Amino acid sequence: MLKQNLSQKLLQKLSPQQIQLMKLLQVPTAVLDQRIKEELEANPALEEQEDREDPYELAREDETPTDQDDNDDASEYDTETDSIEEVGSETEFEMEDYLNEYIEDDPASYKYRNDDMAAEEQKQIPIAVQHTFHEYLEEQLGMLNIDDPRLLAIAHQIIGSIDDDGYLRREPIAIVDDLLFSQNIVATEEEVNAMLAKIQTLDPPGVGASDLRECLLIQIRLNLTAAREDAEDEELDILMIAFRIIEKYFNEFTKKHYPRLQRQLNLTEGQLKQAIDLIIKLNPKPASGFTGGGGQPIQYIVPDFLIYNREGELELTLNTRNAPDLRVNDHYADMLKSFKESHQGKRINKKEKEAFYFIKQKIDSARWFIDAIRQRQDTMYRTMYAILNYQKDFFLTGDQRKLRPMILKDVADITGLDISTVSRVANSKFVQTEFGTKRLKDFFSESLQTESGEEVSTLEVKKILTDIISAENKRKPFSDEKLKTLLRNKGYNIARRTVAKYREQLNIPVARLRKTL
Repeated sequence: MLKQNLSQKLLQKLSPQQIQLMKLLQVPTAVLDQRIKEELEANPALEEQEDREDPYELAREDETPTDQDDNDDASEYDTETDSIEEVGSETEFEMEDYLNEYIEDDPASYKYRNDDMAAEEQKQIPIAVQHTFHEYLEEQLGMLNIDDPRLLAIAHQIIGSIDDDGYLRREPIAIVDDLLFSQNIVATEEEVNAMLAKIQTLDPPGVGASDLRECLLIQIRLNLTAAREDAEDEELDILMIAFRIIEKYFNEFTKKHYPRLQRQLNLTEGQLKQAIDLIIKLNPKPASGFTGGGGQPIQYIVPDFLIYNREGELELTLNTRNAPDLRVNDHYADMLKSFKESHQGKRINKKEKEAFYFIKQKIDSARWFIDAIRQRQDTMYRTMYAILNYQKDFFLTGDQRKLRPMILKDVADITGLDISTVSRVANSKFVQTEFGTKRLKDFFSESLQTESGEEVSTLEVKKILTDIISAENKRKPFSDEKLKTLLRNKGYNIARRTVAKYREQLNIPVARLRKTL
């Protein structure tokens, strides 16, 4: 049974302008210019300012990114453009009010100017030009004297299948299928394996291996071939021991079961140590000597904030290099003025009204975007300034042990911003200090109470844990239980499982894997 009833609901919705601001807050400085270029392409009423003569104030403290009138205009536009059926006096008044308000507001004020960076900081980073890893391998194919074009195509297919670490993780049968479908070449697994064996003799040593074990074996085998000509017997013996360890006892080697290796191979401690040292010097990633492993360009970190120490006074600036000057297109502003002058006291037809709303929407969108950029910079500055004051001791000294416990709520309480807003600002942002470039997330940590009742940051405990492990005797590394005892002696009362958790977060292996001969 259908029935109608009235109900009252209280809802909270984000306006399109607020959503746009939240998305801009998440964008790091490194890709902000790309986001601005996308907006410039999508909105013809927004343009980049070319001259840079007049100074610009980043944002007025009493200014908000959008006002209620703008939001009202946006909602009216959405409903009006869908069904514009009549020309009434109410619409004419609305247009008249908007035109008067826009012209009085001075479109020239809707500019985003960026003159904070010094001229020398505007220089572009030079890009190194060099051969990629795969190009380097293909250049060496000429030394293999492969005359058959079909075999040469198989070799090129194998090189193209090698990953960015220098490994060939595809099976020969899969490469046979690739050749058949992509180049219509019928090959056999034997031919693929024969070409792969030739490629594995190329530089860098170990290239084309299927896993770490094979990679190390290839390198040792090449060293053996080179050493047989002029090496001493003792050096050859150590190479043979290293080869046997990787070939027969790779699992024991990776788990550092050194007593078992010494017993099964009947070696002295000195011989085992020499063989292990030789293996450790081998390259586990043959392509690591090339840019980005497999020719990928290096991704440089672009800091979002810059902090300078001016004789004990900390100075915070925003990195605004990737935010070009923006303004409302003068042509669109002139179109509105001409429209007002030409229709003074006249009625407006349907097509003219549609044109008016189109221009109005583009101008409003441009103004909202410029205001969102301003608000983004203001919000980021306020958030980083609060972090700077909260962690002032660290920024003055660079000592991680002076980092105070800090969570998102602490910064939100200082700035008056929402916790979610602070989280968006801290996400994937970096700050450049005199002690290096740091992630903003690294300044946030939980608190831990010492035996004296003082609250310290968990980052401080991790730093002390790292120092203890760095200074330990690697022949007899500390267990997690021993690390717990040493930390308690320093006043940090934590459990053994907490020590293990911190150690794993620091990517430090267990005691057995830290042991050396």
